[in-house]
Amino acid sequence: MDTGVRPGTLHPPTDLRAQLRAVLPEWWPVLAGLALLFVPTFYRLFTGAWVSEEQGHGPIIYGLALWLIYRKWPDVIAATTPVRPSWTGWPVLAFGLLFYMLGRSQQILMLEIGSIILVMAAVLLAKRGAPALRVLWFPFFFMLFMVPLPAEFVAAVTMPMKMAVSWATEHILFAAGYPISRSGVILQIGQYQLLVADACAGLQTLLTLEALGLFYLNLMRHPSAFRNIGLAICIVPISFSANVIRVVVLTLISYHFGDAAGQGFLHGFAGMVLFVTALVLILSFDSGFQWVIKRRRAA
Repeated sequence: MDTGVRPGTLHPPTDLRAQLRAVLPEWWPVLAGLALLFVPTFYRLFTGAWVSEEQGHGPIIYGLALWLIYRKWPDVIAATTPVRPSWTGWPVLAFGLLFYMLGRSQQILMLEIGSIILVMAAVLLAKRGAPALRVLWFPFFFMLFMVPLPAEFVAAVTMPMKMAVSWATEHILFAAGYPISRSGVILQIGQYQLLVADACAGLQTLLTLEALGLFYLNLMRHPSAFRNIGLAICIVPISFSANVIRVVVLTLISYHFGDAAGQGFLHGFAGMVLFVTALVLILSFDSGFQWVIKRRRAA
């Protein structure tokens, strides 16, 4: 009697939840150990850095990365059957734990957050081997965007960006007929004076929007190299434009509704404007590239 199953042929479950239930007995001790190790770090982040505007993108980046890992897990199982654990996971784990100890003891957030990525990569190597890490390369690369950069580097890069955003805001509103002037990164509109802060036009904001664009590219997976490369290049001017629009919105809110409105609830709303604007611009540029590709094919 032919059952339809050939010797040596594996039929992994097609349902993702069924696959996760199948590997849960193997993985739950590992997940429990990781949770115990990093609970103090996540508590520190959710009560400190991740509450601030500068690092507020951290939980979003981490959540999206975990979702991508969950989404790609069937590919991991397919690529690592039969399982061949890699010994390289152990030295990577040692480095990750060393980074964690240094980061915790010396209050170095960059090392502490970086250790999360290293330890997760080490566990994956030790349990499923190098093919698993090749499948999940983008989620691990994506998590790098939640690692804070050195403050000196951020300050050096942020000042020219704030100057550029301030200059663009001044010229846009002056052309629109508003009584505005600028001194460095300080905007004077009517009776109100606004300082363009790091959170409004800084490097971290640019990196967050860059991460958003890369996530969109990975999710869409366009077959056209022209479309992917063109959109990746355009993410930088898109990020700058979204920053300018955010500062313009904040400036107009302060001018029409007062300084308290600009610094209060509407300041957070302007942050939403930033990301919505960036997303709309990304979709618009993507549609433009798609139109160009269709025209070239039709020609």
